[in-house]
Amino acid sequence: MLRRLISPLRWTDFITPSTLQLAPLLELLLEPMATAANLAELQLGLQEALVNAVRHGNGGDPRKCLRIRRILTPNWVIWQIQDEGCGVPACARTSVLPERSDACCGRGFFLIHHCFDDVRWSERGNRLQLAAQRQRHRA
Repeated sequence: MLRRLISPLRWTDFITPSTLQLAPLLELLLEPMATAANLAELQLGLQEALVNAVRHGNGGDPRKCLRIRRILTPNWVIWQIQDEGCGVPACARTSVLPERSDACCGRGFFLIHHCFDDVRWSERGNRLQLAAQRQRHRA
């Protein structure tokens, strides 16, 4: 069950169980960017971040939740995705492709970094902040 908490301060919180059925959530999260020229790119990056949080952060455990906050400013749309895991080590938060093309992991962070204008991590590494400039992405 998805709960949506609306704040007058231009942010919306979403709390959802860990699931890979992400289409309805992605649609809600991307509402402010519905006319963006690169909507597909933003959707791909956001989906990758959510899948990582479900699979790696929460270990695919449906009893654990994801907390997502969408923040709207005049110039930015910001998504903060938090899982219940122990976090990604700082050394693994890279924006480069793995050296080996057949590596089993590492391409997701590269993809995320290339889909958004700004990517930041919490100190613990279990909260990822993604930001897209609004005017840059208008159709």
